[in-house]
Amino acid sequence: MDPPPPSISGGRRLSRRAVKRTNYDESLQDSLLHDHIGGPRRRNRRNLTAAERQSETETEAMIAVSLGFPIDSILDAEVSAGVVDLTDDGAAQNDYIVVRNHILAQWRSNVRSYLSKPEIRETVSRQYDHLISSAYDFLLEHGYINFGVSPAIRAQLPDEQDKGSVIIIGSGLAGLAAARQLLSFGFKVLILEGRDRPGGRVFTTKMGKNHNSASVDLGGSVITGIHANPLGVLSRQLGIPLHNIRDSCPLFWPDGTTVDQRMDAEVDLVFNKLLENAARLREVLGESANDISLGSAIERLQKLYGVARKIEQQELLDWHLANLEYANAGNLSDLSLAHWDQDDPYEMGGDHCFLAGGNWRLIHALCEDVPILYKKTVTRIAYGEGGVEVVVVGGQIFQADMVLCTVPLGVLKSGTIKFDPELPPQKLQAIDRLGFGLLNKVAMIFPCVFWGEEIDTFGCLSKERTKRGEFFLFYGYHTVSGGAVLIALIAGEASLNFEQSNPLTSLHHVLSILRGIYGPRGVSVPDPIQTICTRWGDDPLSRGSYSHVKVGSSGNDYNVLAENVKGRLFFAGEATNREYPATMHGAFLSGLREASCILQTWREQFVNKSISKRFLQKNLRLCSDILVDLFRRPDLEFGIYSFVFDPSTTDDLNAMGLMRITFGNFKYEDSRKHSLNEKLNGHCQLSELQDQEFHLFACVSREGAHQVKLVSGDDKARLHFLSKKFGLQLMGFSDTCNLSHSLIVDISCARKNHYRKLRTMHHKVHL
Repeated sequence: MDPPPPSISGGRRLSRRAVKRTNYDESLQDSLLHDHIGGPRRRNRRNLTAAERQSETETEAMIAVSLGFPIDSILDAEVSAGVVDLTDDGAAQNDYIVVRNHILAQWRSNVRSYLSKPEIRETVSRQYDHLISSAYDFLLEHGYINFGVSPAIRAQLPDEQDKGSVIIIGSGLAGLAAARQLLSFGFKVLILEGRDRPGGRVFTTKMGKNHNSASVDLGGSVITGIHANPLGVLSRQLGIPLHNIRDSCPLFWPDGTTVDQRMDAEVDLVFNKLLENAARLREVLGESANDISLGSAIERLQKLYGVARKIEQQELLDWHLANLEYANAGNLSDLSLAHWDQDDPYEMGGDHCFLAGGNWRLIHALCEDVPILYKKTVTRIAYGEGGVEVVVVGGQIFQADMVLCTVPLGVLKSGTIKFDPELPPQKLQAIDRLGFGLLNKVAMIFPCVFWGEEIDTFGCLSKERTKRGEFFLFYGYHTVSGGAVLIALIAGEASLNFEQSNPLTSLHHVLSILRGIYGPRGVSVPDPIQTICTRWGDDPLSRGSYSHVKVGSSGNDYNVLAENVKGRLFFAGEATNREYPATMHGAFLSGLREASCILQTWREQFVNKSISKRFLQKNLRLCSDILVDLFRRPDLEFGIYSFVFDPSTTDDLNAMGLMRITFGNFKYEDSRKHSLNEKLNGHCQLSELQDQEFHLFACVSREGAHQVKLVSGDDKARLHFLSKKFGLQLMGFSDTCNLSHSLIVDISCARKNHYRKLRTMHHKVHL
C-alpha cells in the first residue's frame, strides 16, 4: 500500500473557545430550514402574506450569503452568464436575486433529493418563470444545487453522454467532484489515477488488529467550518454523523507539567497582538511588504515591543507559531507578510469536525458510477486544436477533447509531467511562486484511551525553537475511528527533518513525551498496537501537503493557476482555489468550478460554432477512410498484427503509432471500446473472435511494436503479452477516429510528404 497523502487542514488555528455540544448533527440544518420555509417543496410563496413573504425572503438571503453570494447584487459569473438584463432597472435584478435565493434555500432544505424546475414553479408566481429558468440553470451548472451522492441525484445521470470527452488526472476530491458533474452534464469522462486507490490526499486506512481496529485519516482529516460546507452536504446525503472538535486543548511544558491558564491567556493575547501589528506593518510598507516574510516581521515586532522575553513565555509563543505553521503547511520564514492570510474573509463558519468512520466514506460514495483507471501515472499532456493526448508510464496514450489536471501543486513544481506545448509563462511563474509546504503525522492505535475520553486535542511545548513543530499537537480520534487512536503532528521545519529520521526513533520520542505528561499523573502509557509515520515530501504523487502564499506570491497566483489553456487544458485542486486553499472543501469546490468551465467552453467551441452532427459524421467517415488507407501499406506486419508510424520518426523508439489487430473474415465496425483483458478473460475469447473478421486498434510506440514481434509463440501469446505489458485498450473504428484523430492525420500527412519526396528523388534519378 502506498504511503497516505498529507493532511489538508484549513483555517489559521483551532479555536479554544468554550464548547456547547460535542456532536454536530447535520439534521439540525434541515430543522432550521423547515421552521423558516415550512418543509421541503411544500410552502407556496404565492399563498403567503406580505409579512411572511418578507420574513422568508430575509431567511433565504442569509442562506445565500452563507454560500458566498452577495446580499444585494449578483456574482461576476452571473453577469457573464447573462442571467438577467442589466440594462433594465434595478427591479429585474432584485427579482432575480429573490428567486435565486429561494431556489438555493429550497434545495438546501432537502439535499437528499433532486430539485426540478417544475417544483420551483409550484412555489413561485408564474410571472417569474423566465427568472426561474435563468437562476435554476446557473445554479445547476455551477454546482450550487443538485450535486452530491444521494440516490435521487445519481438517478438523474443521463443514459447517453452526448457531449465531449474529458480525461481527468487524479481521483482526489477535485477530480471526483468534477467527474460527477461532467457525467451529469452528459460528458464522457475517464479518470487516470497514479495510485492504486482513489482519494489523493484524502486517505483513510485501517489500523490495529481485527478485534481492536480503527479507521484513521492519515490524509485530509478536518472538515474546517461546517456552515455551507459542501462536504457537510455530502455527509447529510449519506447520513454520516459528524463530531465537533471540542475547543478544550490543554498545553503541557516539556517536563510534562500543565501550562498555567493565566500565562496561556497572556501569551495567546501577545500572539494575536503580534499578528495584528504585522497586518498594520504591511499596510505601512505597501508593496515593499511583498518581499518580507511573516516570520521576520513577527521577530522584529517581538523585539520592538519586548514581549515574551522570559524562556517560558518564548516556549509558549513558539507553540502558537508552530500551530500557525501547521495551518499553512509552511515555515513562517516562507509565508508572505503581505498575503499569507488573503483567504481569511472567505473562511467557512461553524465548527471544525471529524467525519465518523473517516473521510474515505465520502470518497467511496463519490467514486460510484465514475470510471477510474488506477496505477496510471501521467508523464505527458499534449493539447491543441485537435484535442488532447495524455501519456502514462509505460507509453499508453489516452485521447479526448479536453483534459482536467488535478495533481497537487507539488507535482507541478517537480516537473514530472511534461506539457506540450509548454505552459504559458504566467502559469509557470505562478507555480514557482506559490508555496507548497509539508505536514507529517505519527498515527498510533493503543489498547485504551489513556489520554481521556473528554479530550480531542492537547499540545506539548518544545525547548528548541527549531523543533517547535515536532509533536507539538496531538489529535484524539477515538470519538470517530472506532478505536483508541492518537495522532501526533509535525509541522514547520521539524516536518522537513522528520522525513530523514528513523521511524522507530520518532516513535520512541513520541512515547517519551506522552509518558512524561501522563506518568506523573499516575496514568500508564502502553506501547501502541500499531504505528504509521507519514513521509509526504518523499511521495512522488504529492510532493508535500498543501499550498500557501509564499514570499513574492499573492492570492492572484491561485487564480492564474486555475486558468485554462486554449480551452483544452484545465486545472483544479486546492491550489487553484483562491478563496478556500489548503482545505478539502476548497478542492471539492474547484472540481465543481472546472466542470462548469468545461461545459461553457464546450458550448463555445462546439455548439456556438455550429459544428453539426452531420459535419462530425462526415469527418468521422473521412477519418475512417484515411485509417483504412494507412493500413494498406503497414510499416510492420506479422500474424494478425499490423503497425503504421510517422516515417519522419524512424529513429525515435518512443514515437507513437497505430496497431491494428485483424480477427476472422467479417469486417466489423464498432464504436465501443474493448478492454484487452475482456478479450482474454470472458466476454470474447480468441476462438470466438476468429469466427468473424473485424479490426481493433490501439496506440503503441515503435519500441512496443518490436517487443510484440519478438514474443515467442502464437498470436494469442502476443495478446497476453500486450495485456500484461501495456494494458492496452482496444477500440473499434469510430472510437479510434474520435480519440486518435490527430495521430491518424499526422501519420497520413507525414506519409504523403515522405512518398512525395521519394517520387521526386526517383524522377531525378531517371532524368
